[in-house]
Amino acid sequence: MNARPNETSLVPDAELTGLMRWLPVAARPFAALARFDRPIGWWLLYWPCLYGLGLSGGFPQYWPLALWMLLGAIAMRGAGCVYNDIVDRDLDAQVARTRSRPIASGAVSLKAAWAWLGLLSAIGLIVLLQLRGLAQMVALASLAPVAAYPFMKRITWWPQAWLGLVFSWGALVGWTAFAAPNLIMLLVYAGSICWVIGYDTIYALQDREDDALIGVRSSARALGAHIRPGVAGFYALALAFWAAAIWQVRPQGIALVALIPAALHFIWQVATLNVADGADALAKFRSNRMAGLLVALAMITIGASA
Repeated sequence: MNARPNETSLVPDAELTGLMRWLPVAARPFAALARFDRPIGWWLLYWPCLYGLGLSGGFPQYWPLALWMLLGAIAMRGAGCVYNDIVDRDLDAQVARTRSRPIASGAVSLKAAWAWLGLLSAIGLIVLLQLRGLAQMVALASLAPVAAYPFMKRITWWPQAWLGLVFSWGALVGWTAFAAPNLIMLLVYAGSICWVIGYDTIYALQDREDDALIGVRSSARALGAHIRPGVAGFYALALAFWAAAIWQVRPQGIALVALIPAALHFIWQVATLNVADGADALAKFRSNRMAGLLVALAMITIGASA
């Protein structure tokens, strides 16, 4: 059943359900539209920021900047979700998991959604102004790929790869906030892209049947019966790129030990993934919040000790 105006229903992957009940009724659809009830998204956007800032040696010296980046991740992830739902409002209405989204259900008007997008973007601008000039330019360069992302599922079987470009951009911003661009930064970015492809392929398992019915493409559909080895391959590439980046900073075998906890976490994800169970896919996707933290700790440790 569609939500009535100024109301929103709790979706299956909502986490902060108490927040939605605490907010005034009129504010709940806007919080849902920005996915404030699902913090996993902003954590996944934030971790690459720490990868870049940490491995470049900027943490803990620039710890206030890390907090600004967290605020930026929350605001810009929200803005991205609003924009995505504006573009996808017709498709969302045809998919069981997304038809209750505020725009698709009619809980938020298109005009109000654009206004909300503007407010969230203004918060992002405040964060942008905390960065040095080079990092500001790098951050602004992300707007084009962000704007193009909602259309990728219509033209490619691998929209997850494009999402990887977008969700990993924080690695470039975090690095240039403290250091000059170089190969190490690109290796961190490449590893993050592969990680995003892996975890978003898992997330896309929830919608494979609906996506097939309405013609939406995804890596989960493209991989078919090879989901497990496909995800394992992308996680392995992510670790390889990150290991190469760490080696450039500290060329000692002991430095690579920092990635072992994350590697074990990825092995657990792949080994226990039930590709036919949407609930398990969601749980494994969410577990990447911990995987991201483990990688961030590795990057910060090596960057601070180099």
